[in-house]
Amino acid sequence: MSDTVFALAALGGNLSKYSVRQEQVQTLLTWVRTGQIAIPEMQRPFVWNSTKVRDLLDSLYNGYPVGYLITWQSVDVGLKDGTTSGHKQILIDGQQRITAMTAALVGHEVVDKNYARKRIKIAFNPQTQAFETLTPVINRDKAWIPDVAEFISGSSTYRAITQYLEQNPNADESVVVNSLQRLGDIQNAAVGIITLADDLDINTVTEIFVRINSKGVPLSGADFAMSKISSHGTHGANLRKLIDYFCHMARHPHVFEDITKNDAEFLDSGFMDEIA
Repeated sequence: MSDTVFALAALGGNLSKYSVRQEQVQTLLTWVRTGQIAIPEMQRPFVWNSTKVRDLLDSLYNGYPVGYLITWQSVDVGLKDGTTSGHKQILIDGQQRITAMTAALVGHEVVDKNYARKRIKIAFNPQTQAFETLTPVINRDKAWIPDVAEFISGSSTYRAITQYLEQNPNADESVVVNSLQRLGDIQNAAVGIITLADDLDINTVTEIFVRINSKGVPLSGADFAMSKISSHGTHGANLRKLIDYFCHMARHPHVFEDITKNDAEFLDSGFMDEIA
Protein backbone atom coordinates (compact mmCIF):
# COMPACT_ATOMS: atom_id res chain seq x y z
CA MET A 1 0.00 0.00 0.00
CA SER A 2 1.41 3.40 -1.01
CA ASP A 3 2.01 6.36 1.31
CA THR A 4 -0.80 8.19 -0.50
CA VAL A 5 -3.27 5.39 0.20
CA PHE A 6 -2.22 5.34 3.86
CA ALA A 7 -2.74 9.11 4.04
CA LEU A 8 -6.20 8.84 2.53
CA ALA A 9 -7.06 6.01 4.91
CA ALA A 10 -6.03 8.28 7.77
CA LEU A 11 -8.75 10.69 6.69
CA GLY A 12 -11.27 8.09 7.71
CA GLY A 13 -11.79 6.56 4.27
CA ASN A 14 -14.55 9.05 3.57
CA LEU A 15 -14.99 8.78 -0.19
CA SER A 16 -17.28 11.81 -0.15
CA LYS A 17 -14.13 13.89 0.29
CA TYR A 18 -12.30 12.52 -2.73
CA SER A 19 -12.26 10.07 -5.63
CA VAL A 20 -9.30 8.18 -7.10
CA ARG A 21 -8.84 7.26 -10.75
CA GLN A 22 -6.21 6.97 -13.48
CA GLU A 23 -5.87 8.97 -16.68
CA GLN A 24 -3.50 8.69 -19.61
CA VAL A 25 -0.68 11.20 -20.01
CA GLN A 26 -2.11 12.43 -23.32
CA THR A 27 -5.45 13.13 -21.60
CA LEU A 28 -3.74 15.23 -18.93
CA LEU A 29 -1.80 17.18 -21.56
CA THR A 30 -5.02 17.81 -23.49
CA TRP A 31 -6.65 19.11 -20.30
CA VAL A 32 -3.76 21.54 -19.79
CA ARG A 33 -3.89 22.77 -23.40
CA THR A 34 -7.67 23.29 -23.32
CA GLY A 35 -7.73 24.80 -19.81
CA GLN A 36 -9.77 21.99 -18.24
CA ILE A 37 -7.09 21.59 -15.60
CA ALA A 38 -5.52 24.76 -14.26
CA ILE A 39 -2.56 25.74 -12.11
CA PRO A 40 -3.46 28.04 -9.20
CA GLU A 41 -1.22 30.78 -7.84
CA MET A 42 -0.72 28.78 -4.63
CA GLN A 43 1.67 26.57 -6.60
CA ARG A 44 5.39 27.21 -6.59
CA PRO A 45 7.22 28.15 -9.82
CA PHE A 46 8.86 25.41 -11.88
CA VAL A 47 11.97 24.45 -9.93
CA TRP A 48 12.88 21.06 -11.36
CA ASN A 49 16.17 20.80 -13.21
CA SER A 50 16.45 18.90 -16.48
CA THR A 51 17.71 15.79 -14.69
CA LYS A 52 14.40 15.41 -12.85
CA VAL A 53 12.50 15.90 -16.11
CA ARG A 54 14.66 13.17 -17.66
CA ASP A 55 13.97 10.83 -14.74
CA LEU A 56 10.22 11.42 -15.03
CA LEU A 57 10.27 10.40 -18.70
CA ASP A 58 12.33 7.33 -17.82
CA SER A 59 9.74 6.32 -15.20
CA LEU A 60 6.85 6.77 -17.64
CA TYR A 61 8.75 4.84 -20.32
CA ASN A 62 9.41 1.92 -17.98
CA GLY A 63 5.95 1.89 -16.44
CA TYR A 64 7.06 3.01 -12.99
CA PRO A 65 4.61 4.96 -10.80
CA VAL A 66 5.12 8.73 -10.79
CA GLY A 67 2.91 9.62 -7.84
CA TYR A 68 -0.61 11.00 -7.65
CA LEU A 69 -1.83 14.35 -8.89
CA ILE A 70 -4.37 16.11 -6.66
CA THR A 71 -7.09 18.28 -8.20
CA TRP A 72 -9.84 20.31 -6.59
CA GLN A 73 -12.76 22.31 -7.97
CA SER A 74 -13.39 25.67 -6.32
CA VAL A 75 -14.85 28.82 -7.84
CA ASP A 76 -12.79 31.33 -5.86
CA VAL A 77 -9.21 30.20 -6.43
CA GLY A 78 -7.03 32.40 -8.63
CA LEU A 79 -5.30 30.95 -11.68
CA LYS A 80 -2.08 31.80 -13.49
CA ASP A 81 -3.92 33.87 -16.12
CA GLY A 82 -5.51 36.12 -13.49
CA THR A 83 -8.98 34.57 -13.76
CA THR A 84 -10.78 32.40 -11.22
CA SER A 85 -11.17 28.65 -11.49
CA GLY A 86 -14.90 28.45 -12.28
CA HIS A 87 -15.69 24.81 -13.01
CA LYS A 88 -12.12 23.88 -13.93
CA GLN A 89 -10.18 21.25 -12.02
CA ILE A 90 -7.37 23.15 -10.33
CA LEU A 91 -4.08 21.40 -9.62
CA ILE A 92 -3.34 21.27 -5.90
CA ASP A 93 -0.35 18.92 -6.09
CA GLY A 94 1.63 17.85 -9.13
CA GLN A 95 2.53 21.11 -10.86
CA GLN A 96 6.16 20.10 -11.32
CA ARG A 97 5.20 16.79 -12.95
CA ILE A 98 2.56 18.33 -15.22
CA THR A 99 4.93 21.14 -16.23
CA ALA A 100 7.72 18.62 -16.86
CA MET A 101 5.42 16.54 -19.08
CA THR A 102 4.29 19.53 -21.14
CA ALA A 103 7.90 20.71 -21.48
CA ALA A 104 9.39 17.36 -22.48
CA LEU A 105 6.51 15.83 -24.45
CA VAL A 106 4.80 18.88 -25.98
CA GLY A 107 7.73 21.29 -26.18
CA HIS A 108 6.25 24.08 -24.04
CA GLU A 109 8.65 26.60 -22.56
CA VAL A 110 9.06 26.91 -18.78
CA VAL A 111 9.81 30.01 -16.71
CA ASP A 112 13.11 29.71 -14.86
CA LYS A 113 14.18 31.33 -11.59
CA ASN A 114 15.19 34.47 -13.51
CA TYR A 115 11.67 34.76 -14.95
CA ALA A 116 12.95 33.96 -18.44
CA ARG A 117 11.30 31.41 -20.73
CA LYS A 118 13.34 28.45 -21.93
CA ARG A 119 12.95 25.02 -23.51
CA ILE A 120 13.96 21.82 -21.74
CA LYS A 121 14.91 19.24 -24.37
CA ILE A 122 15.28 15.58 -23.43
CA ALA A 123 17.06 13.22 -25.84
CA PHE A 124 16.49 9.47 -26.21
CA ASN A 125 18.79 6.69 -27.42
CA PRO A 126 16.69 3.85 -28.90
CA GLN A 127 19.64 1.44 -28.81
CA THR A 128 20.34 1.82 -25.08
CA GLN A 129 16.85 3.04 -24.09
CA ALA A 130 18.47 5.90 -22.17
CA PHE A 131 17.15 9.43 -21.65
CA GLU A 132 19.50 12.40 -21.24
CA THR A 133 19.34 16.17 -21.20
CA LEU A 134 20.18 17.39 -24.69
CA THR A 135 23.76 18.66 -25.00
CA PRO A 136 25.74 19.79 -28.07
CA VAL A 137 27.63 16.48 -28.02
CA ILE A 138 24.43 14.39 -27.92
CA ASN A 139 22.87 16.60 -30.59
CA ARG A 140 25.69 15.68 -32.98
CA ASP A 141 25.40 11.95 -32.23
CA LYS A 142 23.05 10.22 -34.72
CA ALA A 143 22.42 7.46 -32.18
CA TRP A 144 20.20 9.86 -30.23
CA ILE A 145 16.73 11.25 -30.92
CA PRO A 146 17.61 14.84 -29.95
CA ASP A 147 14.17 16.03 -28.79
CA VAL A 148 11.49 13.66 -27.49
CA ALA A 149 8.83 16.36 -28.00
CA GLU A 150 9.56 16.50 -31.73
CA PHE A 151 9.33 12.71 -31.97
CA ILE A 152 6.02 12.64 -30.06
CA SER A 153 4.52 15.38 -32.23
CA GLY A 154 5.73 13.74 -35.45
CA SER A 155 3.18 12.49 -37.93
CA SER A 156 4.52 8.94 -38.28
CA THR A 157 6.39 6.63 -35.91
CA TYR A 158 7.10 4.34 -38.87
CA ARG A 159 8.79 7.19 -40.74
CA ALA A 160 10.85 8.09 -37.67
CA ILE A 161 11.97 4.47 -37.30
CA THR A 162 12.92 4.25 -40.97
CA GLN A 163 14.88 7.49 -40.82
CA TYR A 164 16.69 6.43 -37.67
CA LEU A 165 17.74 3.06 -39.16
CA GLU A 166 19.01 4.80 -42.29
CA GLN A 167 21.22 7.02 -40.14
CA ASN A 168 22.30 4.10 -37.91
CA PRO A 169 22.74 1.11 -40.27
CA ASN A 170 24.54 -0.99 -37.64
CA ALA A 171 21.75 -0.68 -35.06
CA ASP A 172 19.66 -3.73 -34.11
CA GLU A 173 16.41 -3.11 -35.99
CA SER A 174 14.20 -5.05 -33.58
CA VAL A 175 15.59 -3.13 -30.60
CA VAL A 176 15.10 0.23 -32.32
CA VAL A 177 11.55 -0.58 -33.41
CA ASN A 178 10.58 -1.75 -29.92
CA SER A 179 12.22 1.24 -28.23
CA LEU A 180 10.63 3.89 -30.44
CA GLN A 181 7.21 2.27 -30.24
CA ARG A 182 7.50 2.31 -26.44
CA LEU A 183 8.63 5.94 -26.58
CA GLY A 184 5.48 6.84 -28.52
CA ASP A 185 3.39 4.89 -26.01
CA ILE A 186 4.50 7.21 -23.18
CA GLN A 187 1.39 9.20 -24.07
CA ASN A 188 -0.70 6.21 -23.01
CA ALA A 189 1.01 5.79 -19.63
CA ALA A 190 -1.39 5.98 -16.68
CA VAL A 191 -1.12 8.63 -13.95
CA GLY A 192 -3.13 8.48 -10.74
CA ILE A 193 -5.43 11.40 -9.92
CA ILE A 194 -7.06 12.18 -6.59
CA THR A 195 -10.00 14.53 -7.12
CA LEU A 196 -11.15 16.41 -4.03
CA ALA A 197 -14.85 17.14 -3.59
CA ASP A 198 -15.85 20.61 -4.76
CA ASP A 199 -17.62 21.44 -1.48
CA LEU A 200 -14.50 21.12 0.69
CA ASP A 201 -13.26 24.24 2.45
CA ILE A 202 -9.69 25.50 2.20
CA ASN A 203 -8.76 24.13 5.64
CA THR A 204 -9.80 20.59 4.73
CA VAL A 205 -7.92 20.85 1.42
CA THR A 206 -4.86 21.97 3.37
CA GLU A 207 -5.14 19.01 5.73
CA ILE A 208 -5.45 16.52 2.86
CA PHE A 209 -2.53 18.10 1.02
CA VAL A 210 -0.25 17.96 4.08
CA ARG A 211 -1.13 14.34 4.84
CA ILE A 212 -0.60 13.14 1.29
CA ASN A 213 2.44 15.32 0.60
CA SER A 214 4.14 14.92 3.98
CA LYS A 215 7.48 13.94 2.39
CA GLY A 216 7.57 17.10 0.33
CA VAL A 217 7.62 20.74 1.37
CA PRO A 218 4.11 21.44 2.72
CA LEU A 219 2.20 24.48 1.65
CA SER A 220 2.28 27.15 4.32
CA GLY A 221 -0.37 29.60 5.48
CA ALA A 222 1.40 32.21 3.37
CA ASP A 223 0.91 30.08 0.26
CA PHE A 224 -2.83 29.99 0.81
CA ALA A 225 -2.97 33.69 1.70
CA MET A 226 -1.28 34.44 -1.63
CA SER A 227 -3.77 32.14 -3.35
CA LYS A 228 -6.72 34.03 -1.85
CA ILE A 229 -5.22 37.36 -2.91
CA SER A 230 -4.84 36.01 -6.45
CA SER A 231 -8.48 35.02 -6.62
CA HIS A 232 -9.56 38.62 -7.17
CA GLY A 233 -9.17 38.73 -10.93
CA THR A 234 -6.31 40.45 -12.74
CA HIS A 235 -5.82 43.01 -9.97
CA GLY A 236 -5.34 40.22 -7.45
CA ALA A 237 -2.82 38.46 -9.68
CA ASN A 238 -0.77 41.67 -9.98
CA LEU A 239 -1.04 42.29 -6.24
CA ARG A 240 0.29 38.79 -5.59
CA LYS A 241 3.18 39.50 -7.94
CA LEU A 242 3.80 42.83 -6.20
CA ILE A 243 4.26 41.03 -2.88
CA ASP A 244 6.22 38.16 -4.38
CA TYR A 245 8.55 40.32 -6.46
CA PHE A 246 9.11 42.86 -3.67
CA CYS A 247 10.10 40.13 -1.20
CA HIS A 248 12.35 38.49 -3.77
CA MET A 249 14.09 41.73 -4.71
CA ALA A 250 14.53 42.71 -1.08
CA ARG A 251 16.89 39.74 -0.81
CA HIS A 252 18.18 39.65 -4.39
CA PRO A 253 18.06 43.16 -5.92
CA HIS A 254 19.74 42.01 -9.13
CA VAL A 255 16.56 40.22 -10.30
CA PHE A 256 14.94 43.63 -10.88
CA GLU A 257 16.36 43.66 -14.41
CA ASP A 258 15.23 40.07 -15.04
CA ILE A 259 11.65 40.81 -14.04
CA THR A 260 11.42 44.06 -16.03
CA LYS A 261 12.76 42.22 -19.08
CA ASN A 262 10.63 39.09 -18.82
CA ASP A 263 7.28 40.19 -17.34
CA ALA A 264 5.99 42.95 -19.59
CA GLU A 265 2.42 42.57 -18.30
CA PHE A 266 3.45 43.33 -14.71
CA LEU A 267 5.64 46.18 -15.92
CA ASP A 268 2.62 47.77 -17.64
CA SER A 269 0.52 47.46 -14.44
CA GLY A 270 2.47 50.30 -12.80
CA PHE A 271 3.32 48.20 -9.74
CA MET A 272 6.92 47.87 -10.87
CA ASP A 273 7.32 51.64 -10.57
CA GLU A 274 6.20 51.41 -6.94
CA ILE A 275 8.80 48.70 -6.24
CA ALA A 276 11.49 50.81 -7.93
